[in-house]
Order: sequence, then C-alpha cells, then structure tokens
Amino acid sequence: MGTHEHRKAGKKEISVAIVSVSTTRTMETDESGAWIEKQAKKEGFLVVDRRVVMDSQEEVRKAVRDIIRDHNADGIILTGGTGIAKADVTVEALTPMFRKELTAFGPVFAQLSFDEIDSAAILSRATAGIIYNTAVFAIPGSLKACKLACNALIFPEIAHVSKHARD
Repeated sequence: MGTHEHRKAGKKEISVAIVSVSTTRTMETDESGAWIEKQAKKEGFLVVDRRVVMDSQEEVRKAVRDIIRDHNADGIILTGGTGIAKADVTVEALTPMFRKELTAFGPVFAQLSFDEIDSAAILSRATAGIIYNTAVFAIPGSLKACKLACNALIFPEIAHVSKHARD
C-alpha cells in the first residue's frame, strides 16, 4: 500500500492535546498554543486538552502521562523547550518515554526551517515519537515554527502516524 492509500486508511476522527512548555507563558499569553488549538479544530481534529506546563522534565512527563491516561489522545503536540538553553528540557523529558522514535521528524523539520531561517535552524531539537499508543510531537515555541511544523508535517500525517501507533 502506498503513502496516499495509507493516509486515506488513517483514522478519521483524531483527538489531539496541546502542551505549551514555558516558564513565562500563561494560557492567556500562549500565542503558539492558541494557534495550534484553533488550527487543529479547523483541520477537523478534536482538541481534548490544552495546557501550559513549566520547563521541567517531571512536569512535561506528568502532562503527557495524564493526557494519555485521561483522554487516550491520538496525538500530543508540545510546543517549547526544544532549544539549547539550560531550561529547555522537553526533548530530555520525552526521549526516554518513546516506545518508537520518529527519527526523520527532526531532520525534516530542520530542513524546512533552514529554508526559512537559514543556519539558525541548527538550534532546534524538534523530535517526535510514540508513547504508549500516542503520537507525540515536540516543536519549538515560536509561532512561526509552530505553523511550519503543524502545516507541513504534523497535521498532514497525524492520522497516518496514529493508525500505525495503535496497530
């Protein structure tokens, strides 16, 4: 079965959760999380949770575990905490939890970013993988990066990824 057929065979109703990782943002000031929520709904996804958590490995892991337990979400999109500052711990929090890692996600996102922001793309550590049976994507916190990752990679493939994650 080709890629097009796989996409068509993907799950029709997709539930997603959005987690913004930040020490400074609140639900009221979280522009990136708000955009992802609005756009996900436009795409026809059911948004089952949206929250802001601190830049802490424990907080990130707890949020992911709670969302999977409480909502059995098909996908979780985390925005923020993927840079190289000491406080950026999203990748370190998620990587040990991955049952499978989507190793192409980061490099493809970096290539798309390079086309837009040139060599600064090397500062991003976007990652993705499967935790339990949920597709989890960690992307930078900037609105421009969120739009790029969601429109070019996550929204077009989440049904496909979710179908395989749950098989």
